[in-house]
Amino acid sequence: MTPKNKPNFQKQPSFVPNYLFGFVVFVMFSNGFCNSDIQKGYKLTLAVPAEYSLGFIGRAFLIETGQIAPNFRAAVSIEAVNGKFSCSLEVLLGDVKVWNSGHYSRFYVSEKCVLELTKDGDLQLKGPNDRVGWLSGTSRQGVERLQILRTGNLVLVDVVNRVKWQSFNFPTDVMLWGQRLNVATRLTSFPGNSTEFYSFEIQRYRIALFLHSGLFNDKGKKIAQIYSQRLQPLRFLSLGNRTGNLALYHYSANDRNFQASFQAINKTCDLPLGCKPCEICTFTNSCSCIGLLTKKEKDKSDCGCGEIAVGLCGRNRVEMLELEGVGSVLRDGPKMVNVSKEECASMCISDCKCVGVLYSSAELECFVYGVVMGVKQVEKRSGLIYMVKVAKGTQRGRGKRNLKKWVLILVGVVDGLIIVLVFGGLAYYLIRRRRKKSLACDNSS
Repeated sequence: MTPKNKPNFQKQPSFVPNYLFGFVVFVMFSNGFCNSDIQKGYKLTLAVPAEYSLGFIGRAFLIETGQIAPNFRAAVSIEAVNGKFSCSLEVLLGDVKVWNSGHYSRFYVSEKCVLELTKDGDLQLKGPNDRVGWLSGTSRQGVERLQILRTGNLVLVDVVNRVKWQSFNFPTDVMLWGQRLNVATRLTSFPGNSTEFYSFEIQRYRIALFLHSGLFNDKGKKIAQIYSQRLQPLRFLSLGNRTGNLALYHYSANDRNFQASFQAINKTCDLPLGCKPCEICTFTNSCSCIGLLTKKEKDKSDCGCGEIAVGLCGRNRVEMLELEGVGSVLRDGPKMVNVSKEECASMCISDCKCVGVLYSSAELECFVYGVVMGVKQVEKRSGLIYMVKVAKGTQRGRGKRNLKKWVLILVGVVDGLIIVLVFGGLAYYLIRRRRKKSLACDNSS
């Protein structure tokens, strides 16, 4: 490898363990970036730490665009994840990861991570014993080199610059300018420590945001036509890993980071995971436990799902508990139409996968849920009734009326406490201000 195309290794210094010190010194004094293309036959080996260190990220930067910062850079990355080390090929805009080969399936390695553009034109990531964990699938297609374009598109091209493979065809959770989505592709994001994931999809008759294991559709906005009033040029569109919110980002030169110019959903309670499972998002955008908790679980900091009957069914085992003044942002999942509230409840009781339903008395619709999330406080006159499945006898043990009331009081107490704190703080401020004026008057006299 010539000095011209020697990669720049980067290690996040805040996570440097002592045994990696020699590696980090090498990182800090390596030569600059490679602006030229990666040619056929190129091979790079990146060592994997012998000992796991939480938060470790090591990168070898390969090529970059010649734009003013923040520019696009391609890198081979080793990252500590779930007690193992993941090897991937990445594209970054500044410090923001906009594409990753391991977005859907991580490639775990030990000892080493190898990137190779083989002589027959296939781009591969390999571990020990030449085990291939990812490849472009471009063998014997005339590929000559790997390039990164000014748009951030990582491409493999032949001798006359015809594109044989491109990262734009494999979107992750970020969409860059010039990139296209169609019915065969989608943006996806994966919340940490969760089995659910979000997707942004183009379908034949609509554009929709999905929460998998539930669904919501923001019908109030034309998500396909987003307008930003900011003067700064927009750089990318991203689907948030934690919230699933769709946002456009611009780069702030003053703050030296990316900031949201537009967000499809601006209210916390309109997000599917604005609160944790089995919590209610209140009118003040705070989270409150639904209230179906056992005595043990009340001592825990998390709400938990307590007495909600998961995986149970049958009238002799479960019953439905109605929560007044509560709805859900999740829509367009499995539903029944032209049914009564009783039929809606009966259907959930007989379905072992159902844990809750939302009934609309105005539309006579019954939405079925396999998870209790996206739940929020609504006006009672909305005609929405949310019901959760509980073990048989729960209502008799607590008293149906008292349990309903207790759930509602809990929501009201949280909102009321916030209101008291706000007005209490305002009163305190006014009293102090009046005292200061009195003291000023006494001193002047």
